[in-house]
Amino acid sequence: MPDICFYFQVHQPYRLRRYSLFEVGRAHDYFDGEANAAIVRKVAARCYVPMNELLLDLVERHGGHFRVSMSLTGTVIEQMQQWAPEALAGFRRLVSTGCVELLAETDAHSLAFAADAGEFVRQVDIHAARIHDVFGARPRVFRNTELIFSNALARHLQERGFAGVLAEGADAVLAGRSPGFVYTAHGAPKLPVLLKSYRLSDDIAFRFGDRNWPEHPLAAARFAAWMHEAGGDLVNLFMDYETFGEHQWASTGIFEFMRELPARAFERGMGFVTPSMSLERCGAAGEIDVPRPVSWADAERDMTAWTGNAMQRAALDAVFALSRAVLDSGDETLVRDWRRLTTSDHFYYMCTKYFADGDVHAYFSPYESPYEAHINYMNVIADLRLRLSQGRSAARGRRRQQAVQKVAA
Repeated sequence: MPDICFYFQVHQPYRLRRYSLFEVGRAHDYFDGEANAAIVRKVAARCYVPMNELLLDLVERHGGHFRVSMSLTGTVIEQMQQWAPEALAGFRRLVSTGCVELLAETDAHSLAFAADAGEFVRQVDIHAARIHDVFGARPRVFRNTELIFSNALARHLQERGFAGVLAEGADAVLAGRSPGFVYTAHGAPKLPVLLKSYRLSDDIAFRFGDRNWPEHPLAAARFAAWMHEAGGDLVNLFMDYETFGEHQWASTGIFEFMRELPARAFERGMGFVTPSMSLERCGAAGEIDVPRPVSWADAERDMTAWTGNAMQRAALDAVFALSRAVLDSGDETLVRDWRRLTTSDHFYYMCTKYFADGDVHAYFSPYESPYEAHINYMNVIADLRLRLSQGRSAARGRRRQQAVQKVAA
């Protein structure tokens, strides 16, 4: 019978304020501090604080046999440090139990692997240092932004010495096989891959509170039965942490469901494991071949949520084209702003999909339309370019002045 591997993504972006073309060259405060503070405090109150307390209670109630994994982006850690320290303290208490495994990822929750290999390495290293500083942990398993995965990423992670990686159990990848086993990726035979059981995961993350869903209301005992019947070695339940209390409100019964689920699973002989435990217990059942990236977003489960239209591609090219100049500037504030602009959410807001996927994008976006998101973002990029240009001019001026002084001496 399968073990259960829970993984939670904890993330909040730095949202941009409305930034007019007329501010370019005049104002360099791009981010909406008031909105970001309000949102992280709201999510902390609805999700982070109560869910942390619930998980801590489950760990204690079940004598350390209930385990989960999660990754926290650098952007959400910074915001909790500034505006919701009680939430961050709750995450620290959870990690200190030894029953929560923290995973590695890009610090700014960026699309760097698809755009700038050097920046990808830097952000992964920055994130690892941050997780060690804040939690005293050293992640061994990797989870890329939005579960984006490919053969190329697997090869890179194998070279970096990671113990494993999480990925989407997309039908096209599995070709009729079960996501309930460990696999390796083509070209990376030494890197185990854990694949999301997306149907069961999405029952909780997306369908739980839907009154039109035939299985509504979903009881913990019934869900435990579904997991038991899934077969394989593992049921990999990967989802946003904000599922609990934010995307699925407390009134849906989501917290009661989660509080009861471990007991119902234990009754059926199932256990809870972290990704590292899964990889130690389960050998690879086969190989998957992922020549083009897959993700956990939208019906296509590919990169189109962030690169599917010309606006998104232009914005992505524009920000990463500045990489070398920004880093060479030595301006810490400029580097900080630029990295926050690489966060995947900014490109997600520019998506022009319609129907169900479009509704999801609109739910998360602070803009009236994807076109407004694009214009606002590109205005900020224009100012960033100007700051770089002015910085280079100032540096040339300093060098000329130093040369004059040397001649005069």
